[in-house]
Order: sequence, then structure tokens, then C-alpha cells
Amino acid sequence: FSQEVCDPNIGGRIIMCPQCDKVCTYWNLSITCESSKKLCIFDSFGTLVFAVFMGIWVTFFLEFWKRRQAELEYEWDTVEYLEQEEQVRPEYEARCTHVVKNEITQQEEHVPYTACGKCVRMTFCTSAIFFWILLIIASVVGIIVYRLSVFLVFSAKLSQHISGTETLRKYLTPQTATSVTASLISLVVIMILNVIYEKVAIMITDFELPRTQTDYENSLTTKMFLFQFVNYYSSCFYIAFFKGRFVGHPGNPVYWLGKYRNEECDPGGCLLELTTQLAIIVGGKAIWNNIQEVLLPLVKNLIGRRSAAARSEKVVPRWEHDYHLQPIGKLGLFYEYLEMVIQFGFVTLFVASFPLAPLLALINNMLEIRLDAWKLTTQFRRMVPQKAQDIGAWQPILQGIAILAVATNAMIIAFTSDMIPRLVYYWSFSVPPYGSHSSHTMKGYINSTLSVFNISDFKNASKPFSPLLGSQTTCRQVSNKHLYRDLRYPPGHQQQYEHNIYYWHVIAAKLAFIIVMEHVIYFVKFIISYAIPDVSQKTKSKVKREKYLTQKLLHENNLKGVKKNMGEVAAKIIKGAESTFRAKAE
Repeated sequence: FSQEVCDPNIGGRIIMCPQCDKVCTYWNLSITCESSKKLCIFDSFGTLVFAVFMGIWVTFFLEFWKRRQAELEYEWDTVEYLEQEEQVRPEYEARCTHVVKNEITQQEEHVPYTACGKCVRMTFCTSAIFFWILLIIASVVGIIVYRLSVFLVFSAKLSQHISGTETLRKYLTPQTATSVTASLISLVVIMILNVIYEKVAIMITDFELPRTQTDYENSLTTKMFLFQFVNYYSSCFYIAFFKGRFVGHPGNPVYWLGKYRNEECDPGGCLLELTTQLAIIVGGKAIWNNIQEVLLPLVKNLIGRRSAAARSEKVVPRWEHDYHLQPIGKLGLFYEYLEMVIQFGFVTLFVASFPLAPLLALINNMLEIRLDAWKLTTQFRRMVPQKAQDIGAWQPILQGIAILAVATNAMIIAFTSDMIPRLVYYWSFSVPPYGSHSSHTMKGYINSTLSVFNISDFKNASKPFSPLLGSQTTCRQVSNKHLYRDLRYPPGHQQQYEHNIYYWHVIAAKLAFIIVMEHVIYFVKFIISYAIPDVSQKTKSKVKREKYLTQKLLHENNLKGVKKNMGEVAAKIIKGAESTFRAKAE
């Protein structure tokens, strides 16, 4: 694959069509040599094996977490923790002005709203959530428009302003510059929107008015995760599944808003660009969060100490010094959970395109454990423990991510990587009746996956300013699906520029691969979930032993009470009988 691209007799002789209108020029396929070599690192059979492994590993992770959670429930005595034991939030209790009849106790109780009022609140909250999610999508669309517009500028100006070596020209291409700058802008937008949507989610949840703190945290968890999911992952989903899919062909390109030509993938492919996007977002998010967690409480405490020292000249006792530390807040460890779940999504959802994500997550977590320990023991007040039966809404969220990860990784391998087209060519189109080789081979793969376009078929709106050098009258089109793939009939064919039979074979193979991979992994996940019980036998025995001892103690206490009562009754009867006989005898 990369050998043919880098070969001066193959890739060096293939002239590719411009990737934008007018200002873009014809380019040589061999300039993508370096990016194709990088692509081979991620776009390989090992990536498929690793994606399958991660799909199964996440099931083991969740199942063993359930067992650990059951052990903690027993140790911390929350096995039979009921919602009725939890205190009602003061905010809820202060708004209880309506009287309704409890269906269970058949007694009157006060609630803050009627059934109709609750329906109105839920409708308003749901509408507000969808509205803010659409705003997030609008920001992603804005970044896409930036990509489309700035690519034209880089294509026209970048090569003129680079006065470095040939190596710099090779790496700093218009596609690379557009991708990196767009990823950095996306990271900044994500961080800004996080601050805004955190406040929005709290406002919506406060208006919803949950009854207990557990209900409040579960409701806030769902909203915050929806916002964060769309905010962090939408740009990655766009690059993985939408970018470069609907570009048409050079004679009939597809335009956004009737103005911007739909962008094609980087010469290294959309998979390489997705890897770049994930590396910048994951790395930037980890660095920013760690800096924020360290600096914010440290600076606030320094300011508080200086202001307190200025007001008082006497020596401050330790307990008062600790009181001036930062409060942990009513949400407690909510943001730590949220950070870990978002990281869990990056590790599982896109592992097929970024296999280094688990390693980076491990390094970040090892560092963050120590930072959190320092922060909680030196910068915050001591937390007040609260009883909870489990991790609440985070559990179904993690399970949902694990299920979605199988589908996303299967689709990344099928539609974003080049694995399936290579397999189809190797097994079907390299040998007769479609190929000319006598045995299965990858020779000629590049040539077979590039379509031919006659430059005389350019429209005036998209015809490049710079002419094609020499007497050559055709160029090759960059892929609809990946860098070198646009499987169309050549000019002069009765179905010219329509998708050829190779295209439909590849589509069928991709769909078959997705179905097979998903069903196999889901079946294995089901077997693992069934084989590993949620509660270990040791914990079950402890719970049963505790119930047995409780019942035995209650039974013995009841027997003692019966014996005591029966003894008192018998003594009274005997005493009464003796007095009766004594009276008769007298």
C-alpha cells in the first residue's frame, strides 16, 4: 500500500485532481508518502484485534466492578438501603404547598407541584435540553464551515509563504494545517461550552426540583453527560462517519449552503485526521483539567489566607485554619465521576482509530490519583460522608457506552479505515475475472482504487486556475471514502463517473463486516455477563449469614419474652390457686 504510493514509478507518476475550486492545483500522489506510512501504523489488522479485545475487556471491567460494588455495599451496610431512609432536600420541602394522597400509605402529604405541574416542568426541561444540544451541534457546524473556508486560504497562500526546506513543505500541507488548527479551535470551544453547560444543567435540574439528593444527582448526571457527550464526541463522529462521504466527483462536486465545497479527507486519510483530533482533545483535556484542579483551589486558598491574616494578628488555631479551606460543594465527587466517564468514552468509543488512548488514560489516572489525594487532604475541607447504595446513574451510562463502543469501532474499521477495500481487492479483484494477476496479491491496489477524470469535464466554477502541465488530459480523484478510493467508471464509459462494481462489492463487504463483528462481540459480551455473577459467592454467603444471625437473635429474644411472660402468668395462677385453697381450708 504505502510502497506503491512512495514508489516514484507508481505514485510519482499519478497526477491527482484539485481538492478545492479554482485556487487548488493538481498534485502528485507521492506527496502523501509520509502520511500513508503513518496510516499503516493504525490501519492494520492489529487495530482490529485490539478493538475486539477492548470490546470484550470493557465487559469484564463492568462485571467485576459490579462484584466490587456488591462487596462495598455489604461492608458499608447499604445492601437494603431504601429511598425512604434518605432525607428530603430542603429546597424541595420548602416548596411543598400542594396536598395529595399517597397511594401507598393512603395518607395526605405535601408536594411542590401537582401531576399537571410536574408534566409541564418535565416538558420545559426536556425542551431546554434539546435546545442546548442543538446549540452544541451548531458550534460543530461552525467549525466545519471554518474548515471549508480556511482550506481555500491555506491552499492558495500556504505554499507561497513557506520558505523552508522541502521537509517542511512535505509535512505542513494545507490539509494538515486545516486539521490541526480546527482541532485546536474545537478544543477551546469545548472547554468554553463546558463551563456554560455546567451552569445550564444545574439551572434546569434546580427548576425540575428533585425530591432527594440522590434524585438530584441522577438527574444532573444525565443532563451533564448528554451535554458533554455531544460536546466532546460530535466533532469526532463527524470526522469518522461524515467527512469526505458526500463530495461527488470533480465534475460535479457537492457544496455546503450552495457556497462551500464539501471537504475531502486529508491525503493521509480520515482515519489519520481522526487520530489527530482525538490526540489533541484527549491530551488537551487532561492537561487543562489537571492544571485547573491544582491551581484553582491553591490560588483561592492563598488569597483567603492572606485576607484572613490581614484581619487578625493573633495566632490562628488549626481548626480555624482548616475552616478557611475550600468547601467540597454539595455535588461532592460528581465532577470526578464525570471526568472519568468522559475519559472512559474516549478509551472505548474510538479505540480503533486511537489505540494509544488507553495508555494515555492510564498515565493520566496515575498522575491524577496523586493530585486528587493532595488536593483533598490539603486544599479542601474534610468531606461529610453520605450513604448511597451504588454509583447511581453512572452505571447505566457506562453500560450504554460499552454497547455503543462495539458499533462505533466496527463502523470506524469498516467505513473510516482502508482495511475492507484492501481485503476485497486481495481476495476478489486482484485475480480474474476482475483482476489480471495469476494469484492473490496487493500489487495494483492503488491504481484500482483511483478513478479517472477528464479535465475537459471541469465546470467553470471549479476549474483550477493553474493548468495541467504537459499533454496529460486526465487526473485521478481523491477518495469519497478514503484517500485513494473513488470507485467510479472512467470517462467514455456508458455509465461514466457512476459507481462501479468494485464500489458495491466494498459496500456489501463493509456491511457484512459490521454485522458479523457486532454480533460476535455482543454474543461474547452476553456470555461473559451471564457467566460472571454480579455478586460473588463469598459476599452472598456473608449476607445470608448476617440474615441468619439476625433471625436467630430475633427468635431467641421472642422465646425469652414468651418464657418470661408465661412464667409471670403461671406464677399468678399458682398464687391465685393457693390463696383460694387457703381460704377454703380456713
